[in-house]
Amino acid sequence: MRSRTETPETRFSIVRLLFGADPKLHRMLQYWAATAALYGFFIFMFYGRLDAPAHAANGLALYTVGGLALFYLLVRNHRRLGLAPTTLAVVQGIFGITCNMGAYSITGPLRGATLMGLMVVVVFCTFALRPRQTLALAFLGLFGMGATMWWHQANDPQHYPPAVEGVTFAIMAACSLAVTFLTGEMTKLRRRLTRQREELAAALDTIRTLATVDELTSLANRRHMNEVLAAEERRHPAAGATSIALLDIDHFKQINDHHGHAAGDTVLRSFAAALRAAVRDGDVVARWGGEEFLLMLPNTGAEQAAALLERIRLGVAALAVPGLDGLRIAFSGGVCVRNADETFADTINRADKALYRAKSSGRDRVVAG
Repeated sequence: MRSRTETPETRFSIVRLLFGADPKLHRMLQYWAATAALYGFFIFMFYGRLDAPAHAANGLALYTVGGLALFYLLVRNHRRLGLAPTTLAVVQGIFGITCNMGAYSITGPLRGATLMGLMVVVVFCTFALRPRQTLALAFLGLFGMGATMWWHQANDPQHYPPAVEGVTFAIMAACSLAVTFLTGEMTKLRRRLTRQREELAAALDTIRTLATVDELTSLANRRHMNEVLAAEERRHPAAGATSIALLDIDHFKQINDHHGHAAGDTVLRSFAAALRAAVRDGDVVARWGGEEFLLMLPNTGAEQAAALLERIRLGVAALAVPGLDGLRIAFSGGVCVRNADETFADTINRADKALYRAKSSGRDRVVAG
């Protein structure tokens, strides 16, 4: 019966205490738990069914349980002890091989079943070792089991007939090497898939960036700004004190004509940096096209928008564009507060008309629409 004081939180705390909170450590301890369960199954199946002295069976069981307990502590504290997962896997693999050698020596007629444990050791180590390391461990296992079988057939041929031991070893070696080869190929495939997944994730991030960010200025591009405006319109379909400003760099064509397109790109980057420095958290700035920039200013009325744009104007006027000493950058702008039940497309249209009036009336100014 479950204790009345036991809660899901308590059970979670116990699991966290035993297996840790770090996902990688948790996974390593899960492998350890699976190994421990397998060893426990073997002990349960063989214990009391052996043609061996009790002290030999007890000794092997004690050796196995003690080794499992030691490896739990080593895995649980491997970072503190400076033990790499690869090192732990190799040592646990060697431990598994010695357990197999001991089990083969004392299990009598059942000893053939213990040979499958060698292949299980190889499979478990595949998760932490490279194919060549796994192959080396498999050869070590074959050497250990081969030496054990040779010793028994040499010293007790009645119970370990040489011909039977030779055939058994040959079958075990063929199966073990086949399993090692197949698991090695699976490891290569898994790592290739992992690498491809990482490359795909990086490519998706790049595509996402290219789809939302203007490459030259690193501001949001027009497509992304339209998505932001549509999302804002869905959140606040009726109205809201949101201002839209449309800015256009004055005489930009002359900058390109007189100083070259590279200089024009430098001006655009410098202008974008000035915008980023002046806007507030929550404001969205985008390169709308060419030398035009769009600002969405949430929760901003006419007076606040005017003050912000004046701050931007002063910041832009003080710009020192690299390689264009003495060139003064200015912009014209139109700003509107979104009306009730008005779409952002209509608000932008009004801001565009206000921008046109700012240019017609002498530039280097912002006109409210």
